[in-house]
Amino acid sequence: MTWRSVVISRPAKLRREQFRLAIDQEQTAFVPFEDIAVILLNHREIMLTHPVLSACGEYGISLFATGDTHHPSGVFLPFLSHSRATRWLRLQLDLPRPVAKQAWASIIRKKISNQSACLRSFGRDGSDKLDSYARRVRSGDVGNLEGQAAAFYFVQLFGKGFHREQARFANAALNYGYAVLRGTIARGLVAHGLLPSIGLFHASEQNAFNLADDVIEPFRPVVDFFVAKRMSLVGDELNPQDKTALVGLLNVDVGMPRGKMSVLSAIEHAIESLARVYDGGSETLLELPTLIGQEQHHLDC
Repeated sequence: MTWRSVVISRPAKLRREQFRLAIDQEQTAFVPFEDIAVILLNHREIMLTHPVLSACGEYGISLFATGDTHHPSGVFLPFLSHSRATRWLRLQLDLPRPVAKQAWASIIRKKISNQSACLRSFGRDGSDKLDSYARRVRSGDVGNLEGQAAAFYFVQLFGKGFHREQARFANAALNYGYAVLRGTIARGLVAHGLLPSIGLFHASEQNAFNLADDVIEPFRPVVDFFVAKRMSLVGDELNPQDKTALVGLLNVDVGMPRGKMSVLSAIEHAIESLARVYDGGSETLLELPTLIGQEQHHLDC
């Protein structure tokens, strides 16, 4: 089971040693490839060998590179790792529009419900209003209740005057956390034979991750919760410890229909349920996360 997130923020050389990733720094650390879900490269002086890239494809590992701002700027995904990729492509293209619109409505209801839970956890006003928004979402969210809820929610969570375009810690942290979630979801979609560019709702011709941007929506409040909790402890800059902690959100628990599990496992279950919808099932089969706090998931040994 993949569960580890490897974040490298100092000069290093990455190489493959049989079934392990070798990280050469002052000393050499080894991590089994089969345990790794995400590798994040966060330094200009990191070198890696071709066999490492090959292993990332073989083991379904998302490899992120950061840019000058130290935010994820690119992701390496496995290529055609599913034996029936063409079949799944046809199913995506042939999905009836009413089913897609109902599935999108389910996603938005859960997103707004999780935003409400986030406000409630911090004792902020407005959770009842968000619950009302969630109940009123209809097929395709034709009333754009998602947008109305977001405009209200972020101000309630982060204070008056807040907006998502500001250059400040909260937005830098949100963008970083969302980028990690987005790439991890894209990895899961590819592993299940789904093409990330063909979305349920998002449909930009310039977006290679439309479907990932659909699936991410109910997971976003996991990042929001972390950032709101962290704001009283930090300055204006996003430091390396914050970035490591944001990647670590893949290992916090959320509620799912089958029980409590890590965000990483919940992403896999959500994508599996989405595949069942594409394969002729009802949108009621979607399994989506419920925000329950931010405890680290404990593996049973």
